[in-house]
Amino acid sequence: MKIFLADAVSAECTTILEDAGLTVDNRPGLELKNKMAAVADAYGLVVRSATQVTAEMMDAAPNLKVIGRAGSGVDNIDVAAATERGILVMNAPGENTLSAAEHAMAMLMAMCRNIPVADARLRNEGWSKKGLMGVEMIGKTIGVIGMGRIGQAVAKRARAFGMKILAFDPFLPKKVAENLGVEMAELEEIYPRADFITLHTPLTDRTRHMLNAETLAKCKKGVRLVNCARGGLIDEAALLQGLESGHIAGAALDVFEQEPLQRDNPLLQHSTVVVTPHLGASTAEAQEKVAVRIAEQMAAYLKDGAVRNAVNSFSVDGATALKLTPWQNLAESLGKLHAELLQNPGNAIEVEFAGDLLDLPTQPITNSVLHGFLSSMLSRSVNTVNAMSIAQEHGIKVSESRGTSTDGFTGLLTVRIYSADEHHTLAGSLFGHERPMLVRVDGFVLESLLKSHMLLCCNEDYPGRLAAISAIIAEHGINIANCALGRDANKKLAMDTFQLDEPLPDAALYELRDLIGVRWAHVLTL
Repeated sequence: MKIFLADAVSAECTTILEDAGLTVDNRPGLELKNKMAAVADAYGLVVRSATQVTAEMMDAAPNLKVIGRAGSGVDNIDVAAATERGILVMNAPGENTLSAAEHAMAMLMAMCRNIPVADARLRNEGWSKKGLMGVEMIGKTIGVIGMGRIGQAVAKRARAFGMKILAFDPFLPKKVAENLGVEMAELEEIYPRADFITLHTPLTDRTRHMLNAETLAKCKKGVRLVNCARGGLIDEAALLQGLESGHIAGAALDVFEQEPLQRDNPLLQHSTVVVTPHLGASTAEAQEKVAVRIAEQMAAYLKDGAVRNAVNSFSVDGATALKLTPWQNLAESLGKLHAELLQNPGNAIEVEFAGDLLDLPTQPITNSVLHGFLSSMLSRSVNTVNAMSIAQEHGIKVSESRGTSTDGFTGLLTVRIYSADEHHTLAGSLFGHERPMLVRVDGFVLESLLKSHMLLCCNEDYPGRLAAISAIIAEHGINIANCALGRDANKKLAMDTFQLDEPLPDAALYELRDLIGVRWAHVLTL
């Protein structure tokens, strides 16, 4: 399997992928048309921030299974498009935390002491301190917006400089804030109180232009801004207006709304603005760490099915993935069988977990049910990455529950699917901890391994029906490998499940359905 490295990453990335038996195409910096050609036969794609991974690029790569971002932010990847196409998107969060935090502090200090202007003047004009009066950081108030890994690292360093820290993050536990020595505050409180504001949030529809003309007007006069997070968090037109009016004393920017930054951008004309070309994670240590992390994750996923740091799916380690696999196979089989049984489109799916299943993550198993069901019902490509979003797209309500009974099995998976005028219940377990087994079909209790070619028949329970069904199978030259029976005495019905050595021909299936006493018959290929 080929992995295309579209952007420059540490050589360790190539080494790890090749050691895992993968083929690496390492050609960073290609023009777009050449990138599209290079990714066409790739199973994995590695990018940093330079490559925009669009739906068009994904469509050019029919084999693509995983996109790895050698870094934390994934705003250059169309995650929704990847999810729709069943492509896993993973990142390497935390590996560039210290580099990004240190760069934010370096930008803050450079802005406070006019270092870029002073350096350029001394080199080009000579010795002069005129207009280079700086400000101290000690005793000042800094507003840290976004208290994830990087925001917390910045807060610790700002505290070491004797700064008072106001922090905004709706998800930060109170205990963590107390340990960091920060005061939690709403944005409306931070704007008028902060001497400095530093941004450390992802770029979303909600955070785009969070610092705009309206919010900047609420800030203290003389505020200084730092953005080493994502371009687009600050409305650059509003920032420029604030700088020109003097309401904003300075800005330190490592990221911009449009990158690369154009030479005619008016922000470059302001001596109070410090700029760097997206260097937050550009340290040798950080680049090696993110390259190693993303390579290990991609290799583990493609070789062993382990999922770590996925932004559009569940995450499981290799050991858990091994335990999940047989249950996922069972779940997919139950989903496929439901698709055969239903006469109308399903509108609600309930997945119940009992026994040993409760010790495993449930989302991968539920997604496998959806994979089996939807892939049998729809013509589009479905896998465990996009199954949930496709179910939601089709208005299917999906729910999970914890069961209390295992019917004597160590673990029991029960799937109920409802349509407008019918519903079915299927349950399964594992034989020998690895082989999927069907143990219930609606009111019928039975034990049948789910493997290869299956035939399920529901017939009236009177002598001769099993022999008649078996005779039709034999007439078409198909050998029966195994058979399991179940009865519903109240309804005087029987359930027959057959494992066949070969697929049952359509003609045989039609004959079975026309057989006297047979209520229904369905085939299932696993």
